[in-house]
Amino acid sequence: MDASITWDHDQTFVAEASSGFRLPIGEGDIGCRPMELLLFSLAGCTAVDVLSILQKKRQKLTGFEIQVKSDRSPEHPNRFTAITLNYIVKGEQIDPAAVERAIELSLTKYCSVHATLTQSVPIRSAYQIR
Repeated sequence: MDASITWDHDQTFVAEASSGFRLPIGEGDIGCRPMELLLFSLAGCTAVDVLSILQKKRQKLTGFEIQVKSDRSPEHPNRFTAITLNYIVKGEQIDPAAVERAIELSLTKYCSVHATLTQSVPIRSAYQIR
């Protein structure tokens, strides 16, 4: 897996992954901020896992969302000091045990982003079934 960052203008860069996808990154009005990308990466990684596991468990999902909250240190480099993932699962007759197990498997076995970040920042999780 490779990636590159190329300066576009002002404080805006274009990231390009080896897959060919491109994404603007910056500190201005155009593009995602780098720390936002970390949160997106964490949520995206675990979302893919949890959704896949719940579908394999034949849960009747009508919606799925992860809300991410974070705290950052006030001093530079303003690292994350805590992250909370709130999984919102919507559907019919959703089994809470299946949701708990899917989250557990993602966070302890499958999600490489979680495995990387949890070494330096505490990550909590919660879920709601609607």
